[in-house]
This record gives sequence, structure tokens and C-alpha cells, in this order.
Amino acid sequence: MSAARRNEISIGQLAHRTGLARSAIRYYEDEGLVHPERTAAGQRRFLRADIRRLSFVMIAQRLGFPLARIRTLLDTLPDRRPPNARDWSRISTEIRGELDDRIAQLERLRDTLDGCIGCGCLSLDRCALYNPDDIAADEGPGPRYLVDVKKRPGRNPGQSNREDPAS
Repeated sequence: MSAARRNEISIGQLAHRTGLARSAIRYYEDEGLVHPERTAAGQRRFLRADIRRLSFVMIAQRLGFPLARIRTLLDTLPDRRPPNARDWSRISTEIRGELDDRIAQLERLRDTLDGCIGCGCLSLDRCALYNPDDIAADEGPGPRYLVDVKKRPGRNPGQSNREDPAS
């Protein structure tokens, strides 16, 4: 067996090593996240390095990164050689700021929810997150006051709309 063949594994072996279903691996292949070779008989052969690639995909998805972003990151890795520490460090450096932003957003969301739980207003017309006349629509789609707490007009988490923000 050649050295190149020793570095290749079947889809079943890859599934066993990553914990992914074979169908998930085929989906990730269709999405361009892994690029197996085919044998003369048409069987997929993956590099052992694809274990790490797919592990990165699973971790990045758990962190909330969409597949398109993950694909962009993986496209910077070498095709047919195992990525080295420098390759992974480059990706880590690239996403560090994005992760810091996500952490800050999660902390703001947590703090907002803490205020809401302790608020006790039990009324949408007095809730600090209430959006009368849909004024938050100008800021974009989704739960704007939770996504960007700084844009909430003059209120703190848990503070009633009827309260004076200055008091």
C-alpha cells in the first residue's frame, strides 16, 4: 500500500471518527467543505486531515457560523495536504474578532434577559423591549432591541416605557 493510500480513509471510517452520519458527510461534500477522491470503483476516499476539517465544521456551526462562512474559511486551507499549525492559526486569527463580537452580543442579551426576568411588569405596554408603533423597524428586521441593546430608545433592561429614563 502506498503512503498516499495510507493517508486515505473511507466514508465509513470518517463517519466513525467524527461521529457524523454518512449522509451528513455527503452533504458537507456537496457543500464543498470536503473534497474526497474517487477510486476506480467510484468509492469516496478522504484524507485523514478531513477528520479535522469536519471537526472544525461542527465546532464552527455550534458557534453559530453559517456554512457559507465556514466554506470561505476552509477554502483558505491547502487542498491535498494536511493543514499545519500555521494554517489553523490563520483561521483562528481571522475569526477571533467575530467570536469576540458574538460573545459581547450574548453578554448583552443575557443582561437584558436578566433585567426582564426581574422586571415584573407583566405587561407589554410597559416592557422595555416593547416596540410601540413598530419604531424598531427602521433599524432592520428581527428583534432589534435584543440584537443591539444600544439602539433601544433611552431605556435600560427591565425599565418600563412609562418610567422616566433619567430617574
